[in-house]
Amino acid sequence: GRRLWRCAVKCRKCGGTAVLNMRQHKLALCGAHYLEWLPEQVERFIEKYRMFTRQEKVLVAVSGGKDSLGLWDILHGLGYRTEGLYIGLGIAQDYSDESRRLSEQFAAERGLTLHVVDIAQRFGATIPELAVISNRGHGKPCSVCGLNKRYIMNRAALEGGFDALATGHNLDDEVAVLMQNTFNWAGGYLARQAPVLAASSGLTRKVKPLCRIYEREMTAYCLVRGIAYIYEECPHAEGSTTIYYKEILNKMEEDRPGAKLQFYLSFLQAKEQGLFAGVEHQADLHPCQRCGQPTSAPGECSFCRLWDKVQLVKRTVAAQAEAAP
Repeated sequence: GRRLWRCAVKCRKCGGTAVLNMRQHKLALCGAHYLEWLPEQVERFIEKYRMFTRQEKVLVAVSGGKDSLGLWDILHGLGYRTEGLYIGLGIAQDYSDESRRLSEQFAAERGLTLHVVDIAQRFGATIPELAVISNRGHGKPCSVCGLNKRYIMNRAALEGGFDALATGHNLDDEVAVLMQNTFNWAGGYLARQAPVLAASSGLTRKVKPLCRIYEREMTAYCLVRGIAYIYEECPHAEGSTTIYYKEILNKMEEDRPGAKLQFYLSFLQAKEQGLFAGVEHQADLHPCQRCGQPTSAPGECSFCRLWDKVQLVKRTVAAQAEAAP
């Protein structure tokens, strides 16, 4: 929410009024001490999972939301070498314009470098248009959106000489995906879910520094720091399975503070102990014949084939319009 609810409890460190009571940590902190505590936690997890060092270049994927902008702010404050990447999806005019404006404003205020890739300008169609043309979205363009974001983020990181690509996935995001994959016993996805995905075969290292940070903790951070971010969810997120699982997990967390964190940490421990060892396998990747990006598909990658279809449909429509009386 837009308002930061002040707690009826006192800050554990100074006795002042707490801005957030984190029952899962048995810890309440005032604004000043909270702004010290959260970056310390993020840095601890960066070091624990060996995500990146201060000598390495990190590309931070930003969307204009609290998690990605908050993450970039934390990494910049900690002294890491960062630049940002914003991908204009054309989801909805007001939503996309505001997301881009806030991302650019954030970077400009801090003197940071933000790379912008507008999909419609670069490739010729917005994500919703692409979903309709490809017949894959059925009104919800989530699949083509994910495909394009993954491709563009990886290509930007590689071409920019970055050592790691950081995303703002928080604990709530991670446990929602974990619950969904566990219910479906999606072994391959479970085996690949981790705070760090190592670089391999043309894929840059992917890291999630907020993987153990609650969503409400990031909301509190941005509000206390005064970071302007877009409050609205993606218009296509309504009714998604991820939100459904988040609601279930929120109820569990309310009844048992720390349930989300325990679920995630137990999963990581199970992985370390080899629970999914037999499931893990390295995909047979090779360069796409056209763009050179890694793909497991024969010949051209899914991204190139998808945009080929878009161009074909556009040429067909243009030809029909020209031939019409």
